[in-house]
Amino acid sequence: MATVVRIFRPAKNAMQSGRGTLGTWLLEVEASAPVANDGLMGWAGSADTAKQIRLKFATREEAVSYAKRQGWTIRLSEPNERSIRPKSYAENFAFNRVS
Repeated sequence: MATVVRIFRPAKNAMQSGRGTLGTWLLEVEASAPVANDGLMGWAGSADTAKQIRLKFATREEAVSYAKRQGWTIRLSEPNERSIRPKSYAENFAFNRVS
């Protein structure tokens, strides 16, 4: 069975206001074995240890070429770009403002 990897650019943390560290791309191996619950301890576990692999790359092309060299099946997720609508400070107090 071929290993399936997901390549994506993660969203910024909710605790961050800056966007300086958003340039990295992540490669994650998707789980191929189901997660089983342990009845005694209540922990969730799996026999698939490859799902713990999480690699960082500077560009999408580097991540894709690495996955191809390994012979993995790639699932590429394009990032949603943020659109900023410039507005003036006076728009905060406009009469027709939607709350």
